[in-house]
Amino acid sequence: MFFFLLPRCQVLVLTYVNHSLITNVIQSIFRHFFVFIIFYFDSMLHHVGLPKEDLNLLYSDGLVMNHVMLEGDSRMCLFTGSQSVADKLAVDLKGKIKLEDAGFDWKILGPDGPGNEVDFVAWQCDQDAYAFSGQKCSAQSMMFVHEKWETSDVDIIGKIGDLASKRNLEDLTCCPVLTWDTPKFLAHVEACLAVPGAELAFGGNALEGHQVPDCYGAVEPTAVTVPIEALQDPAHFATLTTELFGPFQVLVRWKDGQIDDVIDVLNRMQNHLTAGIVSNDPQFLNHVLANTISGTIYAGLLARTTAAPQQHWFGPSGDVRAGGIHTKEAIQLCWSGHREIIYDVGPSNGPGSMS
Repeated sequence: MFFFLLPRCQVLVLTYVNHSLITNVIQSIFRHFFVFIIFYFDSMLHHVGLPKEDLNLLYSDGLVMNHVMLEGDSRMCLFTGSQSVADKLAVDLKGKIKLEDAGFDWKILGPDGPGNEVDFVAWQCDQDAYAFSGQKCSAQSMMFVHEKWETSDVDIIGKIGDLASKRNLEDLTCCPVLTWDTPKFLAHVEACLAVPGAELAFGGNALEGHQVPDCYGAVEPTAVTVPIEALQDPAHFATLTTELFGPFQVLVRWKDGQIDDVIDVLNRMQNHLTAGIVSNDPQFLNHVLANTISGTIYAGLLARTTAAPQQHWFGPSGDVRAGGIHTKEAIQLCWSGHREIIYDVGPSNGPGSMS
């Protein structure tokens, strides 16, 4: 659904504001299945009256699309994908770009603990990290677990692990990873486990008894725990904050007196899309909200990183190229622009006078 939602939301918006547009499906990432989904949706739009000349679908690699945009003098590009490609496009298109980028998204489990909602919070964390095997831009990549969530009567990590262990290919609660093959995934897990103090919380194995092609990943939902101190080392920070577009998250242990260390880690991350602050302590919420820069933040004991309970702006922050989706303001930012028209039709009161 995620792969379908974002491009089609933008396509419909562009038709509403009367732009001529091209949608590009990259061959090297989504292979062949995704283009059929897009093709048949566009065919449905044509069937219900969308003029065929209003929409173009290009199935190609990125270099071809890059050439089309440069030679076609693209006036605006909304890009969802890797930061390296985003930086290249920003230069090639002379800044005529908005980014609804991937994010290394975080969640904090606050110091007031779970109250009566530990089962819901565990379920929501499992959904945020592992639904569609973590292949969504708002997936929970790093969760900061306060010590009050690790008491024997709460055991939030154990509860999440139990839920994750029930995911499987047979009922599609676990699915192939499209952009990381299995050896690459497992190598990253080992790199994280090499950080001092790191431990495997659950997962960490390749799936067996399946027919997933070798070019994709087939792995268990996985989590690695580390102490907050491990993220002070720049090399370890780079390893632990590497975005893996798959069923993997880093769980960071913290305790009272370390919230400023947590915030320092959050603001050193490169992409600031979504975040969740799981707490009903208003002073704690306000402190974290005031000192972080993620574009879309869910706050409260039931907070998530994805699939919000209401319609809202969705987009990153901390970058002047940041775009958004889902709201009137997002449409105006990405696909329109401010114009000012000043009428002065007379009659005048003579030369040099104000009309």
